[in-house]
Amino acid sequence: MSVDKVFEALASRPRREILAYLSAQELTAGEIASRFAMSAPAISRHLSVLETAGLVVGERRGQFVHYRLKADNLVNSLTGFAFEICPTAGPLKRESRRLAKSTSRR
Repeated sequence: MSVDKVFEALASRPRREILAYLSAQELTAGEIASRFAMSAPAISRHLSVLETAGLVVGERRGQFVHYRLKADNLVNSLTGFAFEICPTAGPLKRESRRLAKSTSRR
């Protein structure tokens, strides 16, 4: 899974909306399509981009494909990118938590 593919997938508003829907529950392609004013082939293309980026997984069950979010892949990709461009964020975050705890005890 490449970060470029993740950002390519996230660049589209419909794909971000699909991810939001899938964060709440697993849905079939038809259930996803019913939430948009676009053709089924267009939805399939969006789902394909999301699958290629490793953000969703589709599983065929009978005649339907059920999609679910691969949240860990999304979080890991975005966190990894954030630490690439701001490598000091990890230690700063730990320090801010430590300070918040010590301040709250007073």
